[in-house]
Amino acid sequence: MTILFAESARSTVGIEWEIMLADPMTGDLVDRAPQLLTALEEQSADARHTVTGELLTNTIEVTSGVGETVAQAVGDIAAAIAEVRAATEPAGIALLSAGSHPFAQWYDQRVTDKTRYHTLIERTQWWGRNMMIWGIHVHVGVEDKRKVIPLINALSTYLPHLQALSASSPFWAGERTGYASNRALVFQQLPTAGLPWPLRTWEDFESYLDDMQRTDVTADATEVRWDIRPAPRWGTIEVRACDGMSTLHELAAVAALVQVLVEQLSRQLDDGHTLEVLPPWFHRENKWRAARYGLDATAIIAADGTQRPVRQHLDALVSELAPIADDLGCGTEFASIRTILQDGASYARQLAVADASGDLRAVVQHLIDEFRSDRLISG
Repeated sequence: MTILFAESARSTVGIEWEIMLADPMTGDLVDRAPQLLTALEEQSADARHTVTGELLTNTIEVTSGVGETVAQAVGDIAAAIAEVRAATEPAGIALLSAGSHPFAQWYDQRVTDKTRYHTLIERTQWWGRNMMIWGIHVHVGVEDKRKVIPLINALSTYLPHLQALSASSPFWAGERTGYASNRALVFQQLPTAGLPWPLRTWEDFESYLDDMQRTDVTADATEVRWDIRPAPRWGTIEVRACDGMSTLHELAAVAALVQVLVEQLSRQLDDGHTLEVLPPWFHRENKWRAARYGLDATAIIAADGTQRPVRQHLDALVSELAPIADDLGCGTEFASIRTILQDGASYARQLAVADASGDLRAVVQHLIDEFRSDRLISG
């Protein structure tokens, strides 16, 4: 099987952000995406952003155009949010984002009426119906498909860092889970989700897809739901490991980290280096640690078993890779990783509100307030 990889400018950026729709009084989810999307159908045809539905009718997804910089992609997302707000505020719908909703129940949610989603639920049953999860996807352009698999393999070392920065799902169906990112462990229950297989070349990826389609596991590459995957249609690497970000400035920071890491590793390939790859058992352990402990996790960062606290390693990366961030025009967004390290990721802020109030409705209100007051999308 030959899989075409679209032409894409190197290190360009695209962002997708899944957003919950909630009742501003009760905080519970509302299944109003179909009506909202109908109201938004007359959006400008030349807009760079898009607003679409998702698996559940309590969710919309906003998507940027192809950004030459993180700031341009984030600007597209901000424009999309402003457009959505113009429709949701008069309709009495609140917006928020996190990896999970603190207390909503799966059996109260409705699946979007699309064949693709009904097929997924029919196949996956209870686990599929429990996919009350929200995430972000960051695309980075790759100019040569021969780089894609080596880049994915090396970038996987940083999955715990990305997962920890974005972790925002400490509650599940009204219970405190003890995990910073419960979403990470729930999502991997779906077929073809979870960590990428340790392939070596683009041809290996083509062989994998051929096996999956011949055995009726998937219909096409879009049904490969790895934490990092090739996106042949767009000519990108797509990072999908992150929980839904609660604010846009945090989303910008994580997008900048992804862009900078891909560019750093791509430069190493250009210089003839072989990128270091961890054994798959280290990746599995790292994913669990980041899901459990968030920014307080210790990650295995080298094939010889070297370990480092995620906070410490991220702080060092911000200093080490700052010149690449400046080259890419995302220095400000990249430096704001330290703001997350200082203020705490969303999971920590949610837990603090719950501890102070004893009420998960207060946690939802906190998420609504954060989303509304975010300095990049306010007004």
